[in-house]
Amino acid sequence: MLAQVFSSAIFGVDAYLMEVEVNYKQSPRSETVIVGLPDAAVKESKDRVFTALANSGFIPIHGLTTINLAPADIKKEGPSFDLPIALGLLASTGQIVNGDFADFVIVGELALNGAVRRVNGVLPIAVCARQNGKRGVVVPVENAPEASVVDGLQVYGVKHLAQAVKLVEDETRPDPARTELDELFAARAEYPIDLRDVKGQAHVKRALEVAVAGGHNILMIGPPGAGKSMLAKCIPTILPEMTLDEALETTKIHSIVGLLTRDNYLIATRPFRSPHHTISTAGLVGGGTIPRPGEVSLAHNGVLFLDELPEFRRDALEVLREPLEEGKITISRAVGSLTFPASFMLAAAMNPCPCGYFTDPTHECRCTPREINRYVKKISGPLLDRIDIHVDVPALKYREVASEGGGDSSTDVRGRVNSARRVQLERFRGMKIFSNAGMTTRILKKYCRPDEKAQELLKRGMHELGISARAYDRILKVARTIADIEHATNGGADTNGGADAKDGADTSDPTLRSHHISEAIQYRTLDRKLWL
Repeated sequence: MLAQVFSSAIFGVDAYLMEVEVNYKQSPRSETVIVGLPDAAVKESKDRVFTALANSGFIPIHGLTTINLAPADIKKEGPSFDLPIALGLLASTGQIVNGDFADFVIVGELALNGAVRRVNGVLPIAVCARQNGKRGVVVPVENAPEASVVDGLQVYGVKHLAQAVKLVEDETRPDPARTELDELFAARAEYPIDLRDVKGQAHVKRALEVAVAGGHNILMIGPPGAGKSMLAKCIPTILPEMTLDEALETTKIHSIVGLLTRDNYLIATRPFRSPHHTISTAGLVGGGTIPRPGEVSLAHNGVLFLDELPEFRRDALEVLREPLEEGKITISRAVGSLTFPASFMLAAAMNPCPCGYFTDPTHECRCTPREINRYVKKISGPLLDRIDIHVDVPALKYREVASEGGGDSSTDVRGRVNSARRVQLERFRGMKIFSNAGMTTRILKKYCRPDEKAQELLKRGMHELGISARAYDRILKVARTIADIEHATNGGADTNGGADAKDGADTSDPTLRSHHISEAIQYRTLDRKLWL
């Protein structure tokens, strides 16, 4: 007898609909075959399933059984097919009569006693079920809150195989799991840290505000204990708040990797990922025989923080160039190519020298100029080209350490960031550009025109400070962001007494003034002769 049960599997960051076909034939010989490119975990499922059936009180199955996982040309992995296989076996042997399989997508791992264990990737599976017109999903009870995030879908969580059998047989089902998404999103959109908690470093906080407002990547350089890591952790708190679509997109990636829990099943705040410098290339950008998302994808819509940047493997850092440019990462394998989303803000930190105390007035640095130069040169030019802002983070003084923090809160800074972003969205309307960091050379010439004093300052900067030619465009981009923050904060008024219009002015005014350029030059630490 043939039975068909619908399930789903993950491919990349999305799920696809699967059919679990079970054909049973009575025979003195007992044999079970699973086809459809199963991996080792799927092949082992028959042992788990038959033991779970026996321990759940069902009639033992003896005969010839063929289990087909369709489509058969895609590799299947993981234990999530245990539950649909078990239900298919029961239907094919007549132990389930009139089971409602057509309208449901079923996933779950089985324990040997018949208990249903949680699996990864339930959120994209629920999305797939809705897209394919299915009425609902049957999932492990621990995954039910995660699946219930998808609107317009009946979600049933089951604890045991026997409960799943009763669910597909009985028309009088319990109420499906529900989630009030807006209330949940609002309740969880909170950060445990605030920019006001950081002591001192007012100029670094300003640099972070400029970086976030213009979508610029940032590198912080300073001795150990200066607060670089804590400052980096504050970056998500001043990014624009996540939209519901961004939250669902980010949650899908975390669901696939298995980072969600029953109590934390929606990523409502900007993710902050901080991998250790010993991480492999595959761990950073994704990989594996069947590629899985890496840290760059887990940081999607958030921040990727690389502490001790020169200590990372050079090949791993070089692979970052694609996601930094494209907002995605493509991984090619023999089974095919997969593209994972990877749109993040890069924040990095490093010591100024191998010992860390080159710029610290209270500690003696014993590194030679050659050692310092070699250390800084570990960061390749192409990667450095994608980091618009380099800022010094000096060691804190006693009065700063003894203070209770202060300055603007993350909410205040986020308000200015949102205003500056609105200016940029208006400027780049109709283009595939969303922030100043994404401006091309042609657009840069149109919207970044230094006035006479600003041009003179740029000239002096290149000749006297040794600022490189490659930094010229980046200084203009950062200066444009500084001008946008000023415009948004002051309602369009020019605080430098220039020709900027008052409130209601054209936000596309391309003029950059000397104070915009001078601040932007301060954010190019690694381009100065002192370092290179």
